[in-house]
Parts: sequence; structure tokens; C-alpha cells
Amino acid sequence: MLTAASKTQLLEGAGYAYSFDRLSYINRDARKVFSIEFVQDHDEAELRARINEPAPLGEWRFYFNTEPSATVKRELTDLLTQ
Repeated sequence: MLTAASKTQLLEGAGYAYSFDRLSYINRDARKVFSIEFVQDHDEAELRARINEPAPLGEWRFYFNTEPSATVKRELTDLLTQ
């Protein structure tokens, strides 16, 4: 099992940066966002699988324990693509 520090290293090694404002790990190039709760609640295999899965062209992927609403996704997408 990975510790919080190990999970942080895993994400940072894959190009993710932690956003204190959003409480999430964000990779603009990969167009993916991992909430801190998702990272804490999932194991290494799950994180690696989600890091390595491709995002549909031009779309963002959000990994949260509870699916964010369409409005939240749209607001995050608008914010992150600026």
C-alpha cells in the first residue's frame, strides 16, 4: 500500500501538480483531475490505471469519489483551459 507521500510522488512523476485551491492533482497536458479524496481512498493499481488511461480527445477526465455535477465539470473545464 502506498503512503500519502508515495502517492504524491506517483502523481508528480506523471506530471500532476497539486492545486491547494481545488484540493486536487491536475495535469493540463493529460487533461485529468484527481481529487485528494480519490487519491487517498484508492490504491496504487487504481491510480496507475487512471493515470495511464487515455482521455477522449479534447475532453477532461475527473476522478472524484462522487461524480461532480455537469455544472462543476463545466466550471472546472473552463477554468483549467484558460
